[in-house]
Amino acid sequence: MTNASGGRGRRTWSRFGDVRRRPTPYEVVTGGFHYHFRRDPVPFEMDPEWTLNKWYLAHREGSPFQVADWEDFRDPAALTYRDYVALQHDREVYLDALVDRHEESGSAAALDPGWVDTLRTLFVPLRFPLHVLQMTALYVGQMAPSSYITNCAHFQAADELRRIQRIAYWTRVLADAHGEDLARTATARGAWEDGPAWQPLRRALENLLIAYDWGEAFTALNLAVKPALDVLVDEVFGHLAEANGDGFLTELCTEFGRDARRSREWTRALTGYAVEREPALTGVLDGWVATWRPRADRAVEALADLFTTAPRPLTPTEVTTRVHDTHDAFLAAAHGR
Repeated sequence: MTNASGGRGRRTWSRFGDVRRRPTPYEVVTGGFHYHFRRDPVPFEMDPEWTLNKWYLAHREGSPFQVADWEDFRDPAALTYRDYVALQHDREVYLDALVDRHEESGSAAALDPGWVDTLRTLFVPLRFPLHVLQMTALYVGQMAPSSYITNCAHFQAADELRRIQRIAYWTRVLADAHGEDLARTATARGAWEDGPAWQPLRRALENLLIAYDWGEAFTALNLAVKPALDVLVDEVFGHLAEANGDGFLTELCTEFGRDARRSREWTRALTGYAVEREPALTGVLDGWVATWRPRADRAVEALADLFTTAPRPLTPTEVTTRVHDTHDAFLAAAHGR
């Protein structure tokens, strides 16, 4: 392209508006990909009465969680698919080496039988609630009004799958060392479906699966349920594992905490972005948190009883105080207070 004097003119990037700068690689592969958001008369070029069109109109365009333009939101980590794969590849190489080291040393076989009993009821069933966190993150990403948000939610779902896979693998290692029943589906499922300590969390998560409004699903997941469960699993359970001589699970929980921090960072960024543009959304978010936070609290309080069964236990008060205080601090930061 040349200008009137015959020189080479400035290349334009009209897709991003009059930004007067070259978009970053992150923006080039992420921005403006949701062609179906606020499209008139319906999101998708199909029959307006098609169920999917009506679903999006009701639960995304119809959500009270709205700003004029979502396209200026940015993931603080600025992750593309390529960046995410490279980042997690490096972390998986680290975890593979960690697993190899502990398998070679036979650390699972050396665990206190009493601690293994605690793992049977507290660690092995985790696959079920974490799958719900994964599914809800995928739903939030699918319904999100901007691909910048979709990417964050889908990378979060991939983090959950990573956590599930590692827990499943170590459950198999524990079963090889301490009895086949640890790896049987009935062991995990029995605790999840019938164990009294798990029922408040199960109830909360089953309700989460039917939180169809995309804003409520995001708030319930990323401001209420997931932060509480992340602290319980990654921090408090990691501390319990360390106290009971389980070096592998201590390090594994620390690794999970890296992914959880990234989730909290983009959550804070999105809520801050929304409230800055529409201050009234503070009340919308507070209303949803007021509904979902007590459900998360009840789940933590019930599960705290399982922490008392370890040979070197934590009291329920120690568990709930750590989770609640950390959760309070996160919510204060997310609300800019």
